[in-house]
Amino acid sequence: MAERQYAKLAKEDSVAVLTVDNPPVNMISRPVVNDLTSALEELWADDTVKAIVITGGGQMVFMAGADINAILELKTPSDAKQILAEVHELFQRIESSPKPIIAAVNGHCLGAGLELAMACHMRIANNRAMFGNTEITLGIIPGFGGTQRLPRIVGKGKALELILTGDRITGAEAASIGLVNKAVPGTEVMKTALGLAKKISSYGALAIRAAVEAVNEGLRVSLADGLEIEADKFSSLVETEDMREGLTAFLEKRQPKFQDK
Repeated sequence: MAERQYAKLAKEDSVAVLTVDNPPVNMISRPVVNDLTSALEELWADDTVKAIVITGGGQMVFMAGADINAILELKTPSDAKQILAEVHELFQRIESSPKPIIAAVNGHCLGAGLELAMACHMRIANNRAMFGNTEITLGIIPGFGGTQRLPRIVGKGKALELILTGDRITGAEAASIGLVNKAVPGTEVMKTALGLAKKISSYGALAIRAAVEAVNEGLRVSLADGLEIEADKFSSLVETEDMREGLTAFLEKRQPKFQDK
């Protein structure tokens, strides 16, 4: 695995852990975006990786926002749009990843950090971590997808409340509104996220990919078109060895041995 300054990779069996490492608060910046993009491209190209966990370096912070100094240096709307486009591209690639990506939110998750976490497929959080799109308190609005992903996850009314007040909520509160899948004690975050990733990766890679793609693509279209997508993805698995193995193992009352074929 390549060495990167702001993104550290580790791998255990078919699960990869990608750690954002930009102390003290793991703020997002252009170099961080570049390292994350490079690391994810490496993982997407690795056929032995079935699931990815993204977390933050350190104990207290997942990611506490964007580089404020870089924002202050923006002079024109076109300058802003260029930076936004770069981050949007990365977050959209995360959201559309054929391999499931789980955010292990080990600490405070604010601004751009929350926007990164929302781009992931699932989120496991420290129940005491603070979540918030706090940009309104700085005279700006979320620019890395917060105004679009948050209402899609928690609903329009709750999203506007959080965005317009800049209020912070705990991981436990985030779980209660569906912003995260599960909130656990801080010491259990990585264990829980890795457990989820390992359970997913125990199944066949072809079915995992088909399921993720069916959900991602279906959310962009009508229900009728989504059902067509689902049918196409299901049908693509009919001739696979994994389907035969899975069904045969069920009938024989044994654990399947998927070969990702």
